[in-house]
Amino acid sequence: MKEDGKAAYSLGKAIKALSEPESYERVFHNTVMTEDMLSLQSIADIMELLNAILFPGYFGNTGVKPETMKFYMGVNIDKLFKLLQTQIKRGYCFHCANIDGTECKDCNKDSTEVALQFIERLSIIRELLATDVDAIFKYDPAALSKGEIIFAYPAIKAMTHYRVAHELYQLEVPIIPRIITEMAHSKTGIDIHPGAKIGSFFTIDHGTGVVIGETSVIGRNVRIYQGVTLGAKSFPVDANGNPLKIARHPKVEDDVIIYSGATILGNVTIGKGSIIGGNVWLTASTPPNSRILQNKPRETEFFDGGGI
Repeated sequence: MKEDGKAAYSLGKAIKALSEPESYERVFHNTVMTEDMLSLQSIADIMELLNAILFPGYFGNTGVKPETMKFYMGVNIDKLFKLLQTQIKRGYCFHCANIDGTECKDCNKDSTEVALQFIERLSIIRELLATDVDAIFKYDPAALSKGEIIFAYPAIKAMTHYRVAHELYQLEVPIIPRIITEMAHSKTGIDIHPGAKIGSFFTIDHGTGVVIGETSVIGRNVRIYQGVTLGAKSFPVDANGNPLKIARHPKVEDDVIIYSGATILGNVTIGKGSIIGGNVWLTASTPPNSRILQNKPRETEFFDGGGI
């Protein structure tokens, strides 16, 4: 067989196999809507706009001045509304097709209203992020300025994505909140579910490997270091074997510090003012002002290679 004929045969064989329903039906998005699929690029553009809006002068048009701030905000908010309304509508349609299997009813009306409600909350999101910046600057002696934290720290990137995603989650926007937090996860190594509730003045130091589950509740002025997991233990399932949507992650009260590598699992409460030491494995609640530390390492001496 000639090379061209061999290539055509191989390609045709692959096309036929990949076009068979039994091959694609479990991974095929067969929407019944006329609305286009969600755009990952548009959602990334939304986050770029939000960075420019929430942190003016650091992102977007870095030449913005106080005297031009209102015009600057007006242009960016208008762009944001149009992009957000379109993607929220597509998110609703994606949900209808994949979950309900029915056609959308009021997706266009709902997406417009929800986009407006979200934009009205931007000043609250900015205020919360400002407290996060303040907390990092207070507790991280390596930070030379708050501007450095805003512009360069992965914790603020992750928290910006989380706080935006959480507001959309609260407004019951499907899929988009998870896309937004996973964008930050892929860039920072910090994995925060948009459903988690996190109070003001929150600090993540270093951050790589931090995992915060969906039903976690974190109070005010909490510090978390790299490698910390706020996760779930095994949990009950329904008659079909699907996990029940119940509180299954830790509650961390105000003024708690959780050092690197600690793992806290289940619907437990870490009392106000507690300190959880590095690499601690914890599946029980602690009272306020607890100090939970590892046992002291055992000291052992080896001679002439013994014990190795």
